[in-house]
Amino acid sequence: MKKLFLSLLCMAGMTLAMAQNNAIPHLETINGVKHMVVDGKPFLMLSGELHNSTGGSAHYMAPIWKRMADKNLNTVIGSVSWELLEPEEGKFDYSLVDVAVLGARKEGLKLVLIWFGSWKNAESTYVPAWVKQDAKRFPRVKTQGGKTLNMLSTFGEKTRQADANAFAHLMQHIREIDAQDHTVILMQVENEIGTYDMEVLAASFSGVAIKNESMRDYSDAANKAFKGQVPAELTAYLKAHQKELHPELLKVWQANGSRMTGTWEEVFGKGQDLMNDDWQNTYPYYTEEIFNAWNYARYVGEVARQGKQAYDIPMYVNCWLKQASGRQPGLYPSGAPQPHVYDIWRAATTAIDFFSPDIYTTDVFDWVAQDYSRSGNPLFIPETRPEPNSASRAFYAYGRYHAMGYAPFGIDGGWYFNGIDPGDNSFDVAYECLSHLTDKISQYRGTDRMTGLYIDDSKPTDRVEMGDYVISVRKPSVVNSEALFGAKLEEGKQSSVSSGALIIQLADDEFLIAGGVGGITFSIGKGSKCKADHVAILSSDWITYDAQGHEQRHRLNGDEVSLGIGTALPGEASIFHVKMFKY
Repeated sequence: MKKLFLSLLCMAGMTLAMAQNNAIPHLETINGVKHMVVDGKPFLMLSGELHNSTGGSAHYMAPIWKRMADKNLNTVIGSVSWELLEPEEGKFDYSLVDVAVLGARKEGLKLVLIWFGSWKNAESTYVPAWVKQDAKRFPRVKTQGGKTLNMLSTFGEKTRQADANAFAHLMQHIREIDAQDHTVILMQVENEIGTYDMEVLAASFSGVAIKNESMRDYSDAANKAFKGQVPAELTAYLKAHQKELHPELLKVWQANGSRMTGTWEEVFGKGQDLMNDDWQNTYPYYTEEIFNAWNYARYVGEVARQGKQAYDIPMYVNCWLKQASGRQPGLYPSGAPQPHVYDIWRAATTAIDFFSPDIYTTDVFDWVAQDYSRSGNPLFIPETRPEPNSASRAFYAYGRYHAMGYAPFGIDGGWYFNGIDPGDNSFDVAYECLSHLTDKISQYRGTDRMTGLYIDDSKPTDRVEMGDYVISVRKPSVVNSEALFGAKLEEGKQSSVSSGALIIQLADDEFLIAGGVGGITFSIGKGSKCKADHVAILSSDWITYDAQGHEQRHRLNGDEVSLGIGTALPGEASIFHVKMFKY
């Protein structure tokens, strides 16, 4: 009987393990943060996004997957366009989807697929010809002055039905070819949505002032809705979530009497220009942006909902960010899930699992990462610049902000970024280093035992407190530059190296340090209850891996650690295991 019981218990355990491994990719909250879970275990995405049209033919895609695997990615972000999926209405061609999924699977890569449906960079350029050529059936956005934009309006009911139908067919096909293999783990629904006028935006970049008239959709249907009642679902959400709302949204709602009914201007006030130097905390034409956000969220939410009915894997929406060069909605796409309209999106749909920032203006990296790490939103950066500074910032993103994934845009090389070295291999190096730590990072995500450091020209020092210790780094000065870089700097100058590190506290006095930052030092924290006055290195091991992936350790001491732990040599990334002691 005992043997039978043990046998049944073993079989139950095996059944549970198989069920977990066969479970489709999903999000799971561990240590208070959302993780991607693939094949029953947390999966940290070391990602890169392909160029927009890389998926435009089978022959062009053929060599991509091996190249991406050789760059040490574990995840590739690529696109599926509506125009190629449904070239004729009701007739679907899945051949390019199959090429992408099978090509990635062959190289052991996971896929995040972007649905270029109604919008890509807010414009409707990847829609089928039968949609482009029928403006009556599929209406466009209009500006305040009556100009028609190359953007499908969210008020086109037949447009939304057609987009959702195509996306549902795509998700059903992915389920049919991938439900057992889990190559496709995540879907981005549409791309950088919102209303803006490219002509006005281009003029602003050139210093030419043209009036912004695309703060929202001003088509007849949109104007009628704007003058109509705010949906009861939205005001009910605001009332139920008052304590969690973005401060600015709560402020304008309360300033107008916390109304439960009324037009958009009665509930949220009349939108105003409000331009000033504090662009990060100023919200011009806020009511127009709230209105647009609601309508984009309802539209995209319905597309996602129908897709999830076919195959329920996680889905997100990315965002072209508000920035110094585009401070008004309409100078950035109005209606996208900016942090100050998160709540509008959440009130409008539950089919979108999280929101993601595309970060190209890296001087506001911390501001953006903090905003997209709040309110239960996991940080996933699907687009950033493909350059060495961004590669070193990956360690910082995974460490300080516990990012779920990180991706340079145009990882397959090409023509988009002027001034970017097409032969640069900084992400190859960074991801090779991080690939040895993905399980460890997943283990510590959401805990206070993992953090990061980052220094660059605008931020020459950085520090964090962990337990009894203050861990610091500063850019090397002329005093130690020769030892670190092998070349003298001009008197009084500092290096121009931008470097990042990920730090995990394994035990009270034991740390893993990974990245390209050199000169990391430890001291006693002010809040420490430790009675010692000083700290020193007990041991420092440089960790490398052989061709079979076996860990190798090399003990460092003396000059190699006297200026601090780590390497600051450009283009390098290393892992160190450090033990400290106090005296």
